[in-house]
Amino acid sequence: MATSKNIESARALARVLDTAIGIPGTKLRVGLDALLGLIPGAGDAVGAALSGYIILAAARAGASRPVLLRMVGNVVVDTVIGAIPVLGDLFDVAFRSNTRNVALLERLAVDPVTVDRGSRRLGVVVIAILVLVILGIVTLGFLLARMLWGLLTG
Repeated sequence: MATSKNIESARALARVLDTAIGIPGTKLRVGLDALLGLIPGAGDAVGAALSGYIILAAARAGASRPVLLRMVGNVVVDTVIGAIPVLGDLFDVAFRSNTRNVALLERLAVDPVTVDRGSRRLGVVVIAILVLVILGIVTLGFLLARMLWGLLTG
């Protein structure tokens, strides 16, 4: 499983990416990921690439596919929402995908079965939500098409 050296390296990178700089007069901390997010387009992609190191460390540590997918999901959510102007920058400060992924890696070193089981459950929930969202979009599209057809033919 994860070695202490892997975990320390991942933790140090997460700190740089998520919480390296304190904002004076507040308890807020930001990192390189949030600062890169200010660069339209490329900044979030560079942040995601740097986040990949933590996922790679987990893979080297023997993390299961569900755990790795959960980590990738954290980075994808951070990258996609982070790409939205202004809202995404605020989200980057709050979500901290790298810190979440290091916490998963640390828990994986202590109790891999529980982390794997939790990641599998979360995967099932996410897939169910995606299916419901897709069904909702398809239903809404059908209803809109039906309404437009009625307006055109009626």
